[in-house]
Amino acid sequence: MHRVASLFLPQLSIERLRRNERPATPPEVRLAPEPRFPPPIDDDPGACSVPRGGGWRPGARWARDEALGRRPSQSDLDALPAHQRPTMREMGRRSEHAEHPFKAMPADDGKATAVAALPTRSALWDRPTVLITRISQRDVITAACPLALELGLRPGMAAAHARALVASLRVCDAEPDADQAFLDRLALHAARHWTPTACVSGPDGLWFDLTGTTHLFGGEERFCRRLLAFLRRLGFTACIAVAGTLGTAHALARFSGKAVTLLGVGEEAQAIADLPLAALRLEPEALVAAARFGLERVADLYSMPRGPLARRLGLRTVERLDQARGSLAEPIIPVVPTDAPRVTRRLLEPIGTPESIAHVIGDLVDDLVAHLRTRGLGARTVLLTADRVDGEAQRLGVGASRATRDDRHLKRMFALKMAELDPGMGIEAMHLTVPHHEPLGAQAAGVLIETSSKMRDIAPLIDQLGTRAGASALFRMSSRQSDVPERAMMRVPPLIVPQGWPAWKRPVRLLKRPETLSNVVALLPDHPPRRFTWRRCDYRVVAGDGPERVHGEWWRNAREMWAVRDYFRVEAEGGLRFWLFRRGDGVEPSTGDLSWYMHGVFG
Repeated sequence: MHRVASLFLPQLSIERLRRNERPATPPEVRLAPEPRFPPPIDDDPGACSVPRGGGWRPGARWARDEALGRRPSQSDLDALPAHQRPTMREMGRRSEHAEHPFKAMPADDGKATAVAALPTRSALWDRPTVLITRISQRDVITAACPLALELGLRPGMAAAHARALVASLRVCDAEPDADQAFLDRLALHAARHWTPTACVSGPDGLWFDLTGTTHLFGGEERFCRRLLAFLRRLGFTACIAVAGTLGTAHALARFSGKAVTLLGVGEEAQAIADLPLAALRLEPEALVAAARFGLERVADLYSMPRGPLARRLGLRTVERLDQARGSLAEPIIPVVPTDAPRVTRRLLEPIGTPESIAHVIGDLVDDLVAHLRTRGLGARTVLLTADRVDGEAQRLGVGASRATRDDRHLKRMFALKMAELDPGMGIEAMHLTVPHHEPLGAQAAGVLIETSSKMRDIAPLIDQLGTRAGASALFRMSSRQSDVPERAMMRVPPLIVPQGWPAWKRPVRLLKRPETLSNVVALLPDHPPRRFTWRRCDYRVVAGDGPERVHGEWWRNAREMWAVRDYFRVEAEGGLRFWLFRRGDGVEPSTGDLSWYMHGVFG
């Protein structure tokens, strides 16, 4: 389902001028009046978990330890991992965020609070404002503020006539280049943050292709509301319409009279039937001819034959009508945030042998490396496009785990994948494009004498292995800040150095999910099991070590609020060593049901 949106900024020129101007004098500062009555006195300070004046929270574990003389020192707390340090609430202190330092600043006399009274828009712009441009020998109004429109001033009116009608009129020069530059910046922002396909749709709006993107913002309606709120914070008034075609969205955004218009699938013809013909983006000559024939609404064109309609109003009118109703496609030419580096070689004669293709690829890589070096960039993804004689394009892409412009490395990776290229009847042109690149400055060449301590870069090896086996087949295991063992490991890219490995012993092989043990015989609460059954095999324990207690992560869900695991390292007859745990501490029933699980195998 194809969904497009049209954004309309009716007062772009005026509001951009207002946004750029700032008040010449600082805003007047007014003092907040003193309260008539003093704040109420807290007669029941014990009702709050934090006593008046600060101090320790009653019942805190760390407060009790301090009272008993067992409170750890600050150095002991700093030595703990970040995820095991006690929180501020556990330490008995409040954890609420601090107030903004500039939210309320006391006055010099210390009796009142200074609050800046920001000037409103009406206080700054209480005069009607118009923008004019020079056309031939006279000044013509190109834009007018809402106050000027209420007074009868319209775009296209002569500036001298407007001054005669309104004595307090403010006249400014129009800046169409600045308005276009702002729309271009807004389109680039949309392509980076909202939807990858966005373009400018004239001097007062944008087009967005929302197909497959609105679910990221909570739906079409929420996306439109967030977009209008963003523009409102910038000081712009906007309307937006979402439909299945660009012509319908463009018409509804400008003539529906609503801030947000969401149109269902297949309702384009019915939605624009009652709109004026200007909603179809017709030429001025076509509008004049339509008025001569008595055509006012879009619905008046539905019943007319195509031939007479094209002769009277032009072929462009028929195209606009078909585009609005969905019978004719209308493409969106998206803006590109950055110009991707690109080099091209056009051949005098088609080539098809592996040797000639490899030779042309090598020349393209040399040209691309020189281009990247000039711009200070490094390639992360390089796309090869080969134009065949029959008009079909063959594409071949390689990726790098780190930004590079090493010509030998790029040629080697293309050689590994060149077998996937089908030359067909011959290739007449080849292009290299870098869609994903990163800044890459100068690199040190190293000393003349090789030393044993020099570290070799494994990025080329990672790229070659990834080209053969796939990028997802290469990874490293690293630790994550979590006490729960199955959550303490994660996959990281192969060039990331693992950090934060725990100092305590862990099994080499950890099961994906803990498996239940049966027929367990163990003394409670702190003894390892003496006998258990796992995977239909009975094991007799000859040695054990533990327990190592692991608490649940209470912030995830309520089930882990009091959950406890006691882990044991045991050795069975025959030399097998296991890592198993018991749910619960053996004292409080709320910590677990005392069931046993196998979680890992040593060796």
